[in-house]
Amino acid sequence: MTLPISLTINGVRRTIALDDPRVTLLDLLRERLDLTGTKKGCDRGQCGACTVLVDGRRINSCLALAVSHDGADILTIEGLARGDELHPVQAAFIAHDGFQCGFCTPGQIMSAVGLIREGQAGADPERVREGMSGNLCRCGAYAGITEAVLEAEEQLTLAERRAAE
Repeated sequence: MTLPISLTINGVRRTIALDDPRVTLLDLLRERLDLTGTKKGCDRGQCGACTVLVDGRRINSCLALAVSHDGADILTIEGLARGDELHPVQAAFIAHDGFQCGFCTPGQIMSAVGLIREGQAGADPERVREGMSGNLCRCGAYAGITEAVLEAEEQLTLAERRAAE
């Protein structure tokens, strides 16, 4: 028995037949849809490497059953850039050396995008560190990550102001 679900992933509506209702969103993205930017770290919701945005909210995709998100809008790291133009958070991570080995970077970037969209960064390094605390970096690139989030938030806020004028 298959269970059909419909998801909008990175702006593309997809209908997927699940053979097993226990498949996680992470495994669906990586194994069935070849969206391997989302990483499987701990597979227990403790490291944040699998962070994606579902209906604009940050989630650990390793803890989410795909079937429970039927009809959802999902944004992964592959959906951030527009062609060759990086998302401001991606560009800021590069500018501030917000990564070393890069394994946690997709989850860090997706969490940062969500944090900024939620209005939780507040141009405050302590708030950024607290808001990003669910994303672990074994290499210890936390200073660069914090600086990148603050810069990206400033750029995005400025862009919003310009668009409103």
